[in-house]
Amino acid sequence: MTNKLSDKDKRDWQNFLDRSEKLHNKDVGQLNNQKISDRTIDLHGYTLEEANKKISEFIENCYANKVKKINVITGKGMRSKNLNDPYQSKDLSILKHSVPEYIKNNSELMSKIINIDFDSVNSPSKGNFDIFLKTIK
Repeated sequence: MTNKLSDKDKRDWQNFLDRSEKLHNKDVGQLNNQKISDRTIDLHGYTLEEANKKISEFIENCYANKVKKINVITGKGMRSKNLNDPYQSKDLSILKHSVPEYIKNNSELMSKIINIDFDSVNSPSKGNFDIFLKTIK
């Protein structure tokens, strides 16, 4: 790749900067109207207890604010210290597996959820999964 810009590229860029009309920020209207269709939470670094508490609060908040989809980042569990402990479950000691199980077994949370993407949870190549929320009637 060359670091030099052609004269035409420079003129086009200057013309763009000089124009009075600017690009429309598509996100402004959504934030002002609270029509956020999806949100993300990153649970890296949390203990199991902290992660479960955090995800419960996050789901409740998203449901109340009419969020439709939550992307939960847990990591793949590759650096989990629990993998070296033979007395702990290899699967359920990792947030990737234990957080969705916690949600699935919590009837209060599940009453607000349409679906949890367990295909992503079970995929060794993914460190996140989606939750699809019901809408408030």
